[in-house]
Amino acid sequence: MMVCAVVAGGCDGNGTSRTEPPVARVEPTELELHGTTRIDDYYWLKEREDPVVVQYLAAENAYLETEMAHTADLQERLFQEIVGRIKEDDESVPYRFRDYYYQARYEQGKEYPVHVRREGSIEGPEEVMVDVNALASGHEYFSARVGVSGISEDQRILAFATDSVGRRKYTIRFLDLETGEYLADEIPDVTPNVAWAADNRTLFYTRQDPETLRRFQVYRHILGTDPSADELVYEETDEEFNVSVGRTKSQDYIFITSSQTLSTEYRYVSAADPSAEFRVILPRAADHEYSVEHFGDHFYFRTNHEAPNFRLVRAPVDDPDIDGWEEVVAHRDSVLLEGFDLFRDHLVLEEREGGLVRLRVIPWTGDGEHYIEFDDAAWMAFTTANLEFDTSVLRYGYTSMTTPFTTYDYDMESRERKLLKRTEVVGDFDPADYESERLWAEARDGRQVPISLVYRRGFERNGSAPLLLYAYGSYGSSMDATFSPARLSLLDRGFVFAIAHVRGGEELGRWWYEEGKLLNKMNTFTDFIDSAEYLVSEGYADPDRVFAMGGSAGGLLMGAVVNMRPDLWRGVVAAVPFVDVVTTMLDESIPLTTSEYDEWGDPNDSTYFEYMLSYSPYDNVERVDYPNLLVTTGLHDSQVQYWEPAKWVAKLRTMKTDSNRLYLHTNMEAGHGGASGRFKRHRETALEYAFLLDLAGIAE
Repeated sequence: MMVCAVVAGGCDGNGTSRTEPPVARVEPTELELHGTTRIDDYYWLKEREDPVVVQYLAAENAYLETEMAHTADLQERLFQEIVGRIKEDDESVPYRFRDYYYQARYEQGKEYPVHVRREGSIEGPEEVMVDVNALASGHEYFSARVGVSGISEDQRILAFATDSVGRRKYTIRFLDLETGEYLADEIPDVTPNVAWAADNRTLFYTRQDPETLRRFQVYRHILGTDPSADELVYEETDEEFNVSVGRTKSQDYIFITSSQTLSTEYRYVSAADPSAEFRVILPRAADHEYSVEHFGDHFYFRTNHEAPNFRLVRAPVDDPDIDGWEEVVAHRDSVLLEGFDLFRDHLVLEEREGGLVRLRVIPWTGDGEHYIEFDDAAWMAFTTANLEFDTSVLRYGYTSMTTPFTTYDYDMESRERKLLKRTEVVGDFDPADYESERLWAEARDGRQVPISLVYRRGFERNGSAPLLLYAYGSYGSSMDATFSPARLSLLDRGFVFAIAHVRGGEELGRWWYEEGKLLNKMNTFTDFIDSAEYLVSEGYADPDRVFAMGGSAGGLLMGAVVNMRPDLWRGVVAAVPFVDVVTTMLDESIPLTTSEYDEWGDPNDSTYFEYMLSYSPYDNVERVDYPNLLVTTGLHDSQVQYWEPAKWVAKLRTMKTDSNRLYLHTNMEAGHGGASGRFKRHRETALEYAFLLDLAGIAE
C-alpha cells in the first residue's frame, strides 16, 4: 500500500511524493462523559500495529525530511559540532563498593559504555564486566542497566538488564564475573530493578503489568532454578501505586517500596534471611510521603508528616512507629529537605532554598556544622556514589550553566575539596566566554518566578537576540541550571537560553509544587508566558524571535501555551508531548494513568474533567494562526504514547489558519528517551537546533 492511500495530499496519482503535508484521514469517534460529547477525528491512530498507522507516521517523517532538506548541511554541521565536543575515549570517576572500584568507560567511535572494575585499588588490573557495544550490535536501539545493585554478596555474579525496543520491558541476565560465562537463568519482560540478598543465591526483582507497565509485583529468584517458578513475594493491588525493591546502604535490609504521588509505604526483611516474610515499617496513609534509610539501630525517615517541606526523624528498627520518632532535623518553612546521606561521623543534607540546592554537613557531635560553598549565579549540586559509612569523604557532583558536570571529593573534617573530574568539552571551549544570570519575573498573580539564563559573553541586552525558553513544571520535579555541551551551538550563534522555574516544580518548596498541580495547573502555563514576556520587556529577547521548548509533561506546557498565546512564539519544539490529557487520563490501560490521578486529577470526577478539558492541548486546538512547530515522538514510547503528538499534529493541520511550519518526527526505533547511543542521539538534537536557527534567520 502506498503512503498516498492513507493520507490526503501526500502523493499524486502515480504515487510520486509532493511537498504538500500529509493529512490524516478523518474517522470521527464520539467520547461522552459528564454530559459533554467530544469528537475525536483521529482516535484510530492508537493502533500501533496497524500498517496504515505506521505508514502515516512514515509519511510525516518523509514530509519533514523534504521540508527540512534545505537545512541538511546545517544539520550535519551541527551534529559534527556537538559530537566533536564529546571526548570519545572517556571514563567515569571510579567509585568503591566493597572490595572493588567500579567504572564505565567509552572507547573511540563507540556509542555505548564498557563497564569495568578493579580489585582493591583504582590502580589495579582492569576487569571487563559488560561491553554494551557488543550486546547492542545489530540493534537500532539498546539500553543496558548495569550497576552495583546487581553485584552479588560474594561479588562474583552480576545481574543486569537489557532492552532492545525502548518500551521499558527488560530481560535480566546473570554473568559469572570469574568465568565470563552467562548463567542459564534469564528473566524476560520485567523491569531492571533488582536487589540481591546476602546469600549469593537470592535476587529480588520487580515485574510490570504487560499492558499498563505499572510496576506491581516483587518476585524472588533463586539462582539455578527456572524463573517461571519464581515466588511472588508481594503484589500491589492499589492501581495508583508502583513498587520498587532495593537494599539499604548498610546492606542489612531489603526494602520493598510502594509509592504513589502523595503516599508511600515501606516493607523490609533482613538481607540475611531473604525467605522471611516482609514486614511493614510504616503503613501507608493519605498525603504521607516518606523515605527510609538504615544506620545502626535506627531507621531514618525523610517525612512530610506535619512537615510540608519535609523533616528528618529517626526511630528504633524494632519500633518505628510515629509515636516514638526522634527529631533529627526540624521542618523549616523556607527550606525544602530533598535528601540525606548518612556516614559514621556525619549527616549530609540536600536542601533547597531560594530555588537552589545547598549541601549541608552536620557532624553527629554537633560541632562544625557548615554548608559547602558554590560561586555561580545558579547551579545544580547533588551527592553521588556515597556507598560507604566509614569515611569522612563526601562525593558530590556540581554543574552550572557555564560549568560542565564536575565530580568532587570533599573532606567533611578538613573542608578540603579535591577535583576528581570535570567533563571535558573537546575543542576551544572556555567557561569565561559565557555568562549566567538568575532573574525573577513577576507572574500575573504577584508570585516571583525564578529564571536561570546563559549567553555568550559580549551579549547586549538590547532586545535583538533570539531566545530559547525551556521549562518542565510537573511532578514537583525541579529543573536546575545545568551545563549542556550541545547548547553551545545555539549560544555561539547568538541565542540566549533560559529556564523558567515555573510552578509545578519544587524549586521554592512544596508549596510551589502545590500551586502548579491539579486545579492549580493553569499557573504552570501562565508562569511560562509571563516569564517570556518579562525577558522580552527586559531586553533579553527579540520579541519576533522568542522560541520555546519542553518535553513530556513539559510538552503539555508547550501545547497549552501555543493555544493560550500563539502570537508570542516564533517557533516551538514539543518533545514527546503529553497533549491528549483528558482521553489519556480516562484510559486506565495506558501506562502511568492510574498512578497520576493526584498529579492531574481523575476526570471521572466532573470537577477535574472540566478543568483538564479547559487546558488539554488537543481538545483546545482552534482555527487561529499557530507558531512554527516541531513535534517529536517515539513509536515505542511507554510514557507518552506516540498517538498523542500524532493526533495533535493531525488536528492542527486541519484547523490552523496560517502557513507556518508544522512537522512531526517519529523515531520508529525508540521510546520516550529517543535514540540510544551517545553520538546517535544528537542527530535529533541537530534537527531541533536547525529548526530553531533556520527560523531565527541565522542558519548559516
